[in-house]
Amino acid sequence: MTYEEAVRYILEIPRFTKKNPLEHTKQLLRFLGNPEQAFQAIHVAGTNGKGSVCVYLDAMLRAQGKAVGLFVSPHLVRINERIVIGGEPVTDACFLEVFEIVMVQVRKMEAEGTPHPTFFEMLFAMAAVAFARAGVEYAVLETGMGGRLDATNAVPRPVCSVITSIGMDHMEILGDTLEKIAAEKAGILKPEVPAFYSEGPEASNRVLEERAAHLGISCKKIGKNAFENLRIEHKNIAFSCTNAYYGNTPWLLNNTGLYQAENALLALEVMRHLFGEKGRIDLWKEALARIVWGGRMEEILPGIYIDGAHNASAMERFTESVKARGNHRMAVLFAAMGDKDYEKMAACLCRNLDAAYYMVTQIPDRRAADAESLAEIFARYTERPVLVRKSLPDAWEYVRKHQEGQNIYCAGSLYLAGMLKAMAVKDPEAGIKEG
Repeated sequence: MTYEEAVRYILEIPRFTKKNPLEHTKQLLRFLGNPEQAFQAIHVAGTNGKGSVCVYLDAMLRAQGKAVGLFVSPHLVRINERIVIGGEPVTDACFLEVFEIVMVQVRKMEAEGTPHPTFFEMLFAMAAVAFARAGVEYAVLETGMGGRLDATNAVPRPVCSVITSIGMDHMEILGDTLEKIAAEKAGILKPEVPAFYSEGPEASNRVLEERAAHLGISCKKIGKNAFENLRIEHKNIAFSCTNAYYGNTPWLLNNTGLYQAENALLALEVMRHLFGEKGRIDLWKEALARIVWGGRMEEILPGIYIDGAHNASAMERFTESVKARGNHRMAVLFAAMGDKDYEKMAACLCRNLDAAYYMVTQIPDRRAADAESLAEIFARYTERPVLVRKSLPDAWEYVRKHQEGQNIYCAGSLYLAGMLKAMAVKDPEAGIKEG
């Protein structure tokens, strides 16, 4: 089998599988020899920011001198981005190798009458095998959607459980209230495993605290007053920490999203717990200043930014970050998946951003929201021109040709962000490189 054939097989998995119980993932790991026991896991759940927290942890752990694996989702351009070792996505050869190792055991399970793993189970199992084979000391694991029933929750005892900001998303699966969604996220908390979480609405805070109290574990809340955003420059944001442990000098992030300081501090508190006085804070600071997390207020071409904001709470944070850059000319490119609350996102964009126009397009996916329907919604909330290009390449071509000194902000879906980034990489005028 080739790498391309393996990727094609994995992408087809959702067509012939259904959600399996958590015991199924544990059984798959047992068939594989329990590779998840070969490393110390840091388990991260949440609605928004969990990928960023994972990437910051990965960078700082490596700066601390540790061998690190990172499992995140979704990918932006290539599926290998989901399995990272030593700061680099696994090679095609490694990806194929661990795929074949997992498939041998999948066939054995099927022969015994056990269902095929889901798409996410498959990738998580491959990551666990890759990390064990590479001898990583720490693995940073991002949940896929919820937490309680997530495949990553098959890891029996991580060294830390981390929950980022909680908002309304995936309501058809996780529940229609903050309390229900928080309860699903709190499902990653385990006895004797310390927990850390970002302060959110009182409703979700209370659920997390009560679950931690029931388990008898420490649960540290990272409050909004634990940091201060100092300034935003062209490509950077500077923030300070109120805790003296981190020193008096500002911390710099290679990003302009206001929300990233909160994510960085959550990751920092986990690092402080793990290493205490042995923490190399100077090296952590350098690591955070270097890291670029794709699809999060990322400048992919001069003046063109992509952000994976795909729910109402994330869109609020996105618009806050855009406004913090001061008055400037801008246009917005938007697309969304059909199962998202795109009306609230559209209303947020129109209410908060003084865009010259809104370009509405459609992600080439059967689950995508229809562009014409999106345009009708935008027209309810703005007097500005609402343009429609059903073809994503046509929409991209338009905003590129009519940029004329404007910043272009693209949001609504991580799928959109990934597709635009792939287009930008092929653009001969591309001037921004990922660092």
